[in-house]
Amino acid sequence: MEPNTKPPRFAGFSPEFQSEFYRLLQARRSIRKFQKKAVDETTLNRLLEAALQAPSGKNRQNWRFYVLQGAKRDEYVKLSQKSWLGIKDVLEKRLKPSLYEFTERFFFTLGEAPVVILCYSYNDEEERYHTSVGSVYMAVENLNLACVAEGLGCCTMGAPLEIKAEVDKFLGVDQLPEHKEGKLELLCGIVLGWPDHDPPKAPRQHEDRIHFLK
Repeated sequence: MEPNTKPPRFAGFSPEFQSEFYRLLQARRSIRKFQKKAVDETTLNRLLEAALQAPSGKNRQNWRFYVLQGAKRDEYVKLSQKSWLGIKDVLEKRLKPSLYEFTERFFFTLGEAPVVILCYSYNDEEERYHTSVGSVYMAVENLNLACVAEGLGCCTMGAPLEIKAEVDKFLGVDQLPEHKEGKLELLCGIVLGWPDHDPPKAPRQHEDRIHFLK
């Protein structure tokens, strides 16, 4: 390679693409109501491949994704309803009555999302705990943005942690050696599908969020 020649992946993107990229970031929403329409296998695999492109501590690629569809997804929805009990009191204080009722319905149906993904981190002594966890969440964000690019919607949920042990058992994860060694940890769930609503985006808060030091 010539001294001043950059490889293609370092080439600048067009202004049009840059504009679309930032529009993509602004367009992302947490979608909680979906059309009763399947996500085809090719598109789903493309989303998952996007997740796998994320960086990770020491390139361990320590994420583990469990993708639920069909009957297995339906079984999980019944289990996930229990998570509402651990979070409803907090939400009742924070949400308007109409939004609280909408959120409750979402917990009991997962918004009719055809796909549920449960995201785990493989943690071991090779990497610090928070770096391992952060690596998985970077993959999750990749998947969030890929959904928007495909015209899909998704919602990343911490609610599965309310029933963590039951989720582990449901997936059979509790029988894996790495789980028994305390190395495999559930971090979040994702529901995804074709959006059936267009919720507003909460204003981004800037006060005390960014600090420049020179």
